[in-house]
Amino acid sequence: MITMDDIIREGNPTLREVASEVSLPLSEEDIALGKEMMEFLKNSQDPIKAEELNLRGGVGLAAPQLDISKRIIAVHVPSADPVAEPTLSTVMYNPKILSHSVQDACLGEGEGCLSVDREVPGYVVRHAKVTISYYDADGQKQKIRLKNYEAIVVQHEIDHINGVMFYDHINEANPFSLKEGVLVID
Repeated sequence: MITMDDIIREGNPTLREVASEVSLPLSEEDIALGKEMMEFLKNSQDPIKAEELNLRGGVGLAAPQLDISKRIIAVHVPSADPVAEPTLSTVMYNPKILSHSVQDACLGEGEGCLSVDREVPGYVVRHAKVTISYYDADGQKQKIRLKNYEAIVVQHEIDHINGVMFYDHINEANPFSLKEGVLVID
């Protein structure tokens, strides 16, 4: 079971590497890693388990955050309705952004990261909509279109497999400046 002790923090060189493609067909090891990553996200969002296991809440996790330089990400975005299914819950192997909107978006509260133990103020501007291709745990190629919050979560995790941290997107001179037309998601 993955805990916060398994998650490397900023400064670790693995977080700045471009991760290696996962070979297909997927190995049992890579499938198991994806399942463990998803289990961590679900546990981190369960108030009782999160407290019991001392987990910070997360909606996404990338293999490089576990010091494993592979192109594997897990995302588990809960619905605003507590009884509804998550709006996005999947493990993506070798995810790629195929296309994106001209419009940009950012989260009004900024972004956080399980590998960053500090507040980093500022807007993290990303694409408002993205089309992603990836392989699922069965080795099937998938294509998905995402917008707004889900798109931002997946772009954050894809950044991790490309050696990019969320704060690399913040305007250093003026962290809260935005170009006209950027969608701010609350």
